[in-house]
Amino acid sequence: MPKEHVDFSALQKYLPDNSYELVITYIYKYKIQLTVSKSRKSVLGDYRHAHLNQGHRISVNGDLNKYAFLITLLHEIAHLTTFEKYGMSVQPHGTEWKNEFGILLSTFTNLKIFPADVEKTLIKSIKNPAASSCADEKLLRVLKNYDPLKEGILFIEQIPIGANFIIKGNRVFKKGEKIRKRYKCQEIATSKWYLFSPVYEVKLIA
Repeated sequence: MPKEHVDFSALQKYLPDNSYELVITYIYKYKIQLTVSKSRKSVLGDYRHAHLNQGHRISVNGDLNKYAFLITLLHEIAHLTTFEKYGMSVQPHGTEWKNEFGILLSTFTNLKIFPADVEKTLIKSIKNPAASSCADEKLLRVLKNYDPLKEGILFIEQIPIGANFIIKGNRVFKKGEKIRKRYKCQEIATSKWYLFSPVYEVKLIA
């Protein structure tokens, strides 16, 4: 996936007000090579630890709103600090990472950077953060409040059972029943079944 290297001064446009200076201290402290990536549906960010002649590398999707961008960046910095303390001896999203991410979230929520609804949801998740912002439905819902409006785009939960919808790549599915927390949907071209988050964004086919 092509990536755009981010000049530190250019980073400000991706971040909420009053967060830039603190973010930069982490970038300098850990010599982070930060890149802004084009949209990736399956991941919002990525971390690769320092190895041989390469330093710590973090990428974050550039199409995220400012609050989602910062939270994703902190998620990846937590991977970095976990690696610095424990190396490869712990699980990627285990207790150690959760502790590190919780510390970072607490630091930034104390600065009152986030809107009230986002801050409230983050505070609730600090003790046990999800492995991905994509997997935290409550957080994803409030963060979507700060996305620009997308004409014709709905959450899967907003369309009726049996309706057809289209996703990126022009793949067409029929919405099925909800199984626990996800919707079972059948791809029209292959007849294969897939599970979708209720807040996965799709375009309804009339």
